[in-house]
Amino acid sequence: MIPLKEATAEKHKQAERMPFNVRMFRSLLSKDEYLLYLIQQAEVFKTIEAIGTPHESLNRYPAVLEDIAELRPVGSTEEVLDSTKAYVHYLASLTYEQVLPHIYLNYLAIMYGGQMMKKVVPSAGKMYDFENMPQALQAVRSVQRDEWADEVNKGFDYIIAIFDELEKVTVN
Repeated sequence: MIPLKEATAEKHKQAERMPFNVRMFRSLLSKDEYLLYLIQQAEVFKTIEAIGTPHESLNRYPAVLEDIAELRPVGSTEEVLDSTKAYVHYLASLTYEQVLPHIYLNYLAIMYGGQMMKKVVPSAGKMYDFENMPQALQAVRSVQRDEWADEVNKGFDYIIAIFDELEKVTVN
């Protein structure tokens, strides 16, 4: 069996190269654009965390809400994109065992790539701050399976769709 990282490398590279993600990494997002991204992240994390994570230090939803509160203008509404609604709907249909590949995908992305992103985003970046990061990482690694490749790639498809929609609604 192909190792998980290798089996998901193509989709990972595709997600990293999405124009919205590239602009975020280059510190080119406005506060409103980054806020819209955070709103999508909050929906994904809220849904996954309602099912459960293998370590409480992984939970990002409260931290994302802090970042949103920092950036949100008074009286603004939160727009959840159709692509995010589709991913959240899918995630909500999964069991704990079935959501684990999505925890691997979403939480390790924030844990690893997020440490670089934190330096370039227009907020304090609380979402990227993990208490007990070594334990949180180990909790994911201890359940990680190479058999997850198809499900992780499916998750990447949803994330790519979210990045695509974010780009379309913010570049207008």
